[in-house]
Amino acid sequence: MAARHQTLSSSIARWHGDEQAVGSPLNDSELVALQRTRLFGATGTVLMAIGALGAGARPVIQDPTFGVRLLNLSSRIQTVSLTMTTTGAAMMALAWLMLGRFALGHRRMSRGELDRTLLLWAMPLLVAPPMYSKDVYSYLAQSQISREGLDPYRVGPASGLGLGHVFTLSVPSLWRETPAPYGPLFLWIGRGISALTGENIVAAVLCHRLVVLAGVGLIVWATPRLARRCGVAEVSALWLGAANPLLIMHLVAGIHNEALMLGLMLTGTEFALRGVDAPLRVPARWRHTRRSDWAPLGMLVFGVVLITLSSQVKLPSLLALGFVAMALAHRQGGGLPAFVVVSITMAGLSFAVMAIVGWASGLGFGWIYTLGTANVVRSWMSPPTLLALATGQAGILLGLGDHTTAVLSLTRSIGVLIIAVMVGWLLWLVLRGRLHPVGGLGVALGVTVLLFPVVQPWYVLWAVIPLAAWATRPGFRIAAIAVTFVVGVFGPTANGDRFALFQILDATVASTLIVVVLIALTSTWLPWRRLPSEDSDMLGDTLGDAAPATQTRQPSTVPGA
Repeated sequence: MAARHQTLSSSIARWHGDEQAVGSPLNDSELVALQRTRLFGATGTVLMAIGALGAGARPVIQDPTFGVRLLNLSSRIQTVSLTMTTTGAAMMALAWLMLGRFALGHRRMSRGELDRTLLLWAMPLLVAPPMYSKDVYSYLAQSQISREGLDPYRVGPASGLGLGHVFTLSVPSLWRETPAPYGPLFLWIGRGISALTGENIVAAVLCHRLVVLAGVGLIVWATPRLARRCGVAEVSALWLGAANPLLIMHLVAGIHNEALMLGLMLTGTEFALRGVDAPLRVPARWRHTRRSDWAPLGMLVFGVVLITLSSQVKLPSLLALGFVAMALAHRQGGGLPAFVVVSITMAGLSFAVMAIVGWASGLGFGWIYTLGTANVVRSWMSPPTLLALATGQAGILLGLGDHTTAVLSLTRSIGVLIIAVMVGWLLWLVLRGRLHPVGGLGVALGVTVLLFPVVQPWYVLWAVIPLAAWATRPGFRIAAIAVTFVVGVFGPTANGDRFALFQILDATVASTLIVVVLIALTSTWLPWRRLPSEDSDMLGDTLGDAAPATQTRQPSTVPGA
């Protein structure tokens, strides 16, 4: 047994020779544990991909698995497929939790090791049917409406394409009459995909998944750079943000446009802050102007453009522009004149970009009138909505009548008011230099998600990813891990297909038993407990600051944040 372990240890060490060559702190036993953790998570995503053949959000027609004996088997045993999907998601989430052992503390895995892990876990899901949501079919229908010259902000799939259209048939009935709630940039991209793929659902879905991968790539590029700016270890931020199971489950597998929104927003924030940190130096004589003199301004403008483009996918990302503006105003003195000049300039540039996108796409500003489209959903994850629903039910039980709609309007309005007040306060803190703009953005998005009228599981990533690049307190990391498990694994497992309650319960019980058995069988094979080679103080580092001793926070970050 010892000889076998030594052989495996040596082979893994050779496989990671490039990291060791550049001074990777992981020793042989840690590399073996890392590889086993990686394979455990990859097995989970493979199970998810197989289970999606029966439990995924497959199209009503043009289903490539229909009639194929082996591939169509899963659709006839949906409870088994749902069990496989749930079990795979739990395995991947547990592997991610174990992966945190190598992302926090003194000795961390290299960027290459984390990047390869993320790629390995995502690969099985790239060719799987959409999971946990049928939103991608709404994307296809709304893009097709735009391609046919109609206004997707005025007509829904049913009236724009007809109830018998190949795209409309796969759109959930709740959204067949509603106009598009997305920005013109996203529908413009979708129109290009529609022109390329025609009415081929499979090809169009795969193209949208490529757009998601582009967004994830931008997230992976920007997150470590923002973390370095905030004095947080790159691998720690990537582990909590880009490698988060919610991203793999809902952005990669679920094909949501949040990937593109977050990627553009974070990348734009990084470029804009580069411009803020290196203010423009205009030479006394124009003939002595050098390209380097204008580079900071170029990065600032480029960052603002990217942030504005992200808002043309989904509007909440425009919050990043406010925090960049306040950081620039603080750099210019933090007074009222600086605040006014910077705010007007940023707003003007952003409006110009929106106007160009609206004109080029031919969609104009119609998206402004459809921002509340999703409010028809009564999401239990939204505290204002949940409070209204509970109050309405209490009124019914007490014989006072059903006043849910009236209470819902009140609680949602109060929630929006609290969001406005909190965001204003956070912007003021950044203006006064008491809060880092990345931290302010993360907290603002967190408050927005918490009090938004409608909250979906993948909305949590709006806050988790930017906060992963800034916050290092144990409380935040523990809360982020808990939310990831509750929302991503133990939340509702039914996706686009309708599952009976008994199917969900059976799948949940079976998945729990399978995972318990797997943990017992792998108790000595996987690093469920601390590795013998770990330092005695590693647990404290895991729950403490992940930044190396040589890194310090910028002065503008709130002390102890």
